[in-house]
Amino acid sequence: MIGRSNVGKSSLINALVRQKLARTSAAPGKTRLANVFRVARGGAKPFYLVDLPGYGYARGGRQASEEFEALTRDYFAREHASGILLVDARHPGLASDRAAWQWIHTAVVGAAAIVATKIDKLARGERIRALRQLESVFENSVLPVSAVTGEGLDELWRMIDRLVNNPAETAPQQRPRREPRTR
Repeated sequence: MIGRSNVGKSSLINALVRQKLARTSAAPGKTRLANVFRVARGGAKPFYLVDLPGYGYARGGRQASEEFEALTRDYFAREHASGILLVDARHPGLASDRAAWQWIHTAVVGAAAIVATKIDKLARGERIRALRQLESVFENSVLPVSAVTGEGLDELWRMIDRLVNNPAETAPQQRPRREPRTR
């Protein structure tokens, strides 16, 4: 799980496993190390879910940024590592999220996907606009989820299953570009 500080990585992990496993806080920068959780779901093969520190929070300055980059680069250089970029649905298209998505394409050996968190905090019309904007900015499909209401968690489990079991089939799918209309 990759995302800005306070995007909801730890909360989403807790919602997925239906227990308080990852430490959460309203204050950004709570997760300082890569927290690795072994997850076994039903009869499926166990896999590791990694809660990474968030990017974009200035505690520690340049050194913290360099440490984050080294930590994530080393982790994702592993065979079969896949990445899920979490973005806050309320802030579509942030430069730091776009840069993270580009970084994922160069650093992640496996497949990657995008999840929009905190979707429950938006009204229906705002959700539609935010998802359209996110999909346009990232040129990729975006899965909306809420750790609070549970919305999208079943779809997220299916996505994780595809990433874990068929990484070659789940490489980031770019949406086809729309050709401009001519009159």
